[in-house]
Amino acid sequence: MHSGVLKRLAGLVLLAFVLVGAAAPLRAADLTVSAAASLTNAFQELKPLFEKANPGVNVLFNFAASGPLLKQIEAGAPVDVFASADQETMDQAASKKLMAEGTRKDFVANSLVMITPSDSKLGLKQVKDLTGAPVARIAVGNPDSVPVGRYTRDSLTKDGLYETLKPKFVQGESVRQVLDYVSRGEVQAGFVYMTDAMIAKDKVSVAATMGGHAPITYPIAVVAASANKDMAAKFTAFVLSAEGQAVLAKYGFKKP
Repeated sequence: MHSGVLKRLAGLVLLAFVLVGAAAPLRAADLTVSAAASLTNAFQELKPLFEKANPGVNVLFNFAASGPLLKQIEAGAPVDVFASADQETMDQAASKKLMAEGTRKDFVANSLVMITPSDSKLGLKQVKDLTGAPVARIAVGNPDSVPVGRYTRDSLTKDGLYETLKPKFVQGESVRQVLDYVSRGEVQAGFVYMTDAMIAKDKVSVAATMGGHAPITYPIAVVAASANKDMAAKFTAFVLSAEGQAVLAKYGFKKP
């Protein structure tokens, strides 16, 4: 084939690629947020509000217990923002230099409650009622990886009941799994955050508010390895803004 024809064909092919590229929509920038399971509903409501204020951004959520989320970040998972349900997990992240310096902020507080299935006939009103024979199974978060489990352990230890009740424990790998166990009536009681109890208020009842544990405050920070630190900082600022705080308050979260 004549070299001039080849050049013209090559030019047409290049032009076709350019036109296709011009016609293709710009890909939205993904912002990955790893957040404690108890934030699921509130953060999902924040998503469209943040995206509307920041056109072209697509927020992707990864909800789980704070401990496993930290391990994912440590293993190199592409995460931009981390929101933990406790200070201890964020302290671990900071000690390993996994969070960008100066970005950590406390953004909400919560409380620990004892819940029962809404149709329970046992009349459980306080923690010591769990020692009775009618209570065979109690759902708790795994204290090794789930912050609500650590708060539960500390509270029950303060009451002198942790070791007594331990044989009855059914461990959940997130606060939402604990909530599910109680909601489905698979256990007689469980310990979750007040915000989780509110989400399932048609299926569970709050029997008691717990004490004897560290204040339940949630920190949020930009991940040091984030490839989109500016937008990550905007997300944390949005969570702390009046608009973001109003949504969180709707789900029962309190100011830290």
